[in-house]
Order: sequence, then structure tokens, then C-alpha cells
Amino acid sequence: MVVVLSGDDRGKIGKVLATFPGKNRVLVEGVNIIKKALRKSQDNPKGGVITKEGAIHISKVMQQERYEARRKKHEDAPAGAEA
Repeated sequence: MVVVLSGDDRGKIGKVLATFPGKNRVLVEGVNIIKKALRKSQDNPKGGVITKEGAIHISKVMQQERYEARRKKHEDAPAGAEA
């Protein structure tokens, strides 16, 4: 499970479906949904529009456990040195 750190889907949590190490991208369930038009074919006689996940850069995601630990650490930290 990973958390999206930036972009339109910031804060969303999803499961990693696939990784593309050569392109530094990951496919996350329910994140970066794109619509694609399909033309008519034997497999799809009506054609139409499908929705599916698009790959996002690996630097935009973080493991959920590490993200929660980081959030907790920053919440517990004192508010700086005030005089």
C-alpha cells in the first residue's frame, strides 16, 4: 500500500498493481484515472470509452507505513524554540 504525495490525487491510498523500473513509474489502484476511447472491433463491437489507471512517477508515492510514521513524528515534535 502506498500514499500519493503530490499531484491531483494527493493523499489517496492504493495498492501497487505494477511497477515499471525502466521508466521509474508505478501503477496504483484508483489513482490517476484516465479515459480512453475505443474504436469498434470484433472484440468490442460497440466501441465506447473505458477508464483505467495511468502510471505515475515513483517519486510521487511513499509506503503507507513510512508515511504514517513521518506524520506521527511531525505531530509529536515541539513547535520550535520560541522566546
